[in-house]
Amino acid sequence: MESLHDFLLSVIDIGAMLLATLLLAGFVTVFVLYVLDISQTEQAIRRNYPVIGRLRYFFEHMGVFFRQYFFAMDREELPFNRAQRSWIARAAKNLDSTVAFGSTKPIHSPGQILFLNSMMPTLDSEANSSDRSPIAFGDGYARFPYSTYSVFHISAMSYGALSAPAIRALSKGAANAGVLYNTGEGALSPYHLEGGCDLVFQIGTAKYGVRDKQGALCDRKLREVADHDAVKMFEIKLSQGAKPGKGGILPAEKVTELIATTRGIPVGVDSISPNRHEDINSIDDLLEMIVRVREVTGKPVGIKLVLGQTAWLDLFAATIIERGLHTAPDFITIDSAEGGTGAAPQGLIDNVGLPTDYSIPVVVDKLIEYGLRERIKVFASGKMVMPYGVAAALSLGADCVNSARGFMFALGCIQALQCNQNTCPTGITTHDLKLQRGLNPASKAVRVEHYAKNVLKEVTTIAHSCGVLNPQDLSREHAYFVGGDGTPQPLIERYPYPQAR
Repeated sequence: MESLHDFLLSVIDIGAMLLATLLLAGFVTVFVLYVLDISQTEQAIRRNYPVIGRLRYFFEHMGVFFRQYFFAMDREELPFNRAQRSWIARAAKNLDSTVAFGSTKPIHSPGQILFLNSMMPTLDSEANSSDRSPIAFGDGYARFPYSTYSVFHISAMSYGALSAPAIRALSKGAANAGVLYNTGEGALSPYHLEGGCDLVFQIGTAKYGVRDKQGALCDRKLREVADHDAVKMFEIKLSQGAKPGKGGILPAEKVTELIATTRGIPVGVDSISPNRHEDINSIDDLLEMIVRVREVTGKPVGIKLVLGQTAWLDLFAATIIERGLHTAPDFITIDSAEGGTGAAPQGLIDNVGLPTDYSIPVVVDKLIEYGLRERIKVFASGKMVMPYGVAAALSLGADCVNSARGFMFALGCIQALQCNQNTCPTGITTHDLKLQRGLNPASKAVRVEHYAKNVLKEVTTIAHSCGVLNPQDLSREHAYFVGGDGTPQPLIERYPYPQAR
C-alpha cells in the first residue's frame, strides 16, 4: 500500500509540476504576445487590444469556412458587404485581388450596371500617360486654376469627425497617390497639411475656419487659407449624403482644444452646424458667394449637394447664362442619399434625397442642355468604394469620383458602426488617445496610397475592356442597366443625352 501511495504522490507531484509548467508557459506566451502586439504598428486592433484582439483575426479566418452556417453570405451585409471589404483590404495591402470560380454578384438584380466589353479591347501597350488630357478646374476663370489626371479622390472627412492619426495618414497617402483630399467642413488642421497632398477646402454651413466672431464668412480668413499652396480649390457644401437638409454634427466629447481652435468654437460643446447657409437664400445669393470666394482666393470654387427636388436646376443654369459664365461654379459634387461617414438621424440617412446613379445623369444632362458641361466639372460620391462603382459613375457622366468610406476601410475600419461615439476600436474616428495609438500614420499612409492606385488600375482595366484608352473616355454607350424585370437595357436608352438649347 505504501508503494501505491508513494506512486500516487509522485504522479500528483509530476502533474502539479506539469500544470505549473504549462501555466508558466501560458503566462510567458501571453506576455510575449502582449509585448509583440503593443509594440507593432501594422494592426490597430492588436495594438489597442493586445492578445484578445488576435481573436478577431482567428474568427475572421474561420468565417471563410463556416460562413454558410453562421455568417451572412458575401453580398448580403450592409452598408458594405464582405466581398467589398475583402477587396479593399487586399488592394490596400497591395495583394493579389483576383478571385476564382465565378462571381457572387447577382448580375440580374435590378439597378446593376454592366459594362460592354469590346470586340477589340484596348491593348495595355496602346495606352500611356501622354494619351490623357488633364481634368481642368477654373481654367480661364480662376487666377490659380487646377488640373488633375486622377479620376478618383478622397471625399470630405474633417478633422474632428476623424482623428489626427487618420488625417495624417490620408494626407500622406493622398500625396503619394497623386489624388485630392477634401478637408470636410471642420476647417484646415495642421494634419491636413502635414502630408503635402493637394487639398479641397470645404466651406460648410457654419463656415468653420473662415468665419468671423459672428459666424459670417470672413474674407481675411479665406485669404489666409488660400495662401497655403496645398489648398487648390474651395467647395461650398449645401448638403451631404449622410444628412440632406441638416448641418454637421460633432458630439461634445470629440470637440478637443485643437479642434475647437481650428473651427473657432468652444471646447467640449456640441458642434452643430446650421441646416443651410444663412446667407444663401436664393440662386443669386449662391452665385454671388461662388464669385466672392473665387475672387478673394483666386482658386476654383465648387458646390456640393445631394439632389432632391430638381426644378431649381433650370433656374440655376438659366441664371448662370444670364449673369455670365464667370458666375458658374467650377465644379459640382453630387453626393448620394445613402448615408456617409458622419453622424446623422436615421430618418435622413434612410429616406431623404436621391441616389447617385440617378442624380448624375439628371445634373449632367441639365448642364448639357444649357451648354454648361464644358464649363462645370462634376464629381460624384456615395458608396463608390470599388472600381466598378467608379467606372459606373464615369459612364453616367461624372468627371471624377470621391470616396470616403473606401479610404476608411483602407485605414483599417472594421465597420464597427461607432463613428459617432468616440469609441472607434481602430482609432480612425475617435479622439481617445489610447485608441488612437493603434493607428500608425506611416504604415496606414502606404495602404491609402495602394488602395487609390489599385482602384485606378482596375478602373483603367475596365476602360480597356470596353475598348477606350482611359477611364475619362467611358460613356453611357459602354454600359447596360439592369431594369426591374432583370432585363438589361442600354444605358444610353435609359439616359439619352439631351439636345443643347
